[in-house]
Amino acid sequence: MKKTKEQIIEDLKLIDIVVIVLDARAPKASVNPDIEEYIKNKSKIIVLNKADLANSEVTKKWIETYKKEGITALEIESNMGKGINKLIEEIKLQYEEIKEKYIKKGRIGKLARVMILGIPNVGKSTLINALAKRNTAKVGNKPGVTKQKQWVKISENIELMDTPGMLWPKLDDKEGAINLAFIGTIGDNAIDNEEIAYYLLDYLIKNYPKKLEERYKINIDNKETIQVMEDIARSRGAIISGGDINMQKVSDIIINEFRSGKLGRITVEIPR
Repeated sequence: MKKTKEQIIEDLKLIDIVVIVLDARAPKASVNPDIEEYIKNKSKIIVLNKADLANSEVTKKWIETYKKEGITALEIESNMGKGINKLIEEIKLQYEEIKEKYIKKGRIGKLARVMILGIPNVGKSTLINALAKRNTAKVGNKPGVTKQKQWVKISENIELMDTPGMLWPKLDDKEGAINLAFIGTIGDNAIDNEEIAYYLLDYLIKNYPKKLEERYKINIDNKETIQVMEDIARSRGAIISGGDINMQKVSDIIINEFRSGKLGRITVEIPR
């Protein structure tokens, strides 16, 4: 982490605009709080990525919240390329002001240089590929697959720098850590899936009960979380010999169907 931080701070000397990529389902948890220290007075754009998996109404509230703070935030669906043109236009718009400073110094024709920053598994590489319209950055399902820095030209006057390392999230906040586990930022090998599935199901019961009922064809009125989990297990055949619940299997079902969007568009953090 120390080496990554030092490299990013060094690279930022070459950068005009920073694009901070967050997961639209958990914008607060998916930002590294040290980013502000790194970028200081650089122009910045917030990308709420994976917007197709998030509650669109809540995403709009997050955009308004950032706007009140004087920050431009855009909802993006990198895998479908939706919102990419808006991002490019916003980069050009912000660079117009920066360019004037270069012109006054006699530096004409300089490209806008942009850095993409984000914690693992927020879709950085997919965003870069969408911007460049070709497969320039290695993409995978596991956190941290981007290994080395590269420049990508995304238009005649914009160059984009991918970062060599990842800014790992701070896990001091238990609620934030749980939300990151929900969306898959924390590797599954580092957490107890049954515990995470229980917390996730408890949140969904309180905030998205109808989606659960529609997906699993169950009734959750006045039921405890563990009872709902058992109902889902029976609905999906997650039963072991003797008729007991297969907790590992039903936990995997709940987590995977949330992450893949099969439960619908769900956000686990609401702006306050």
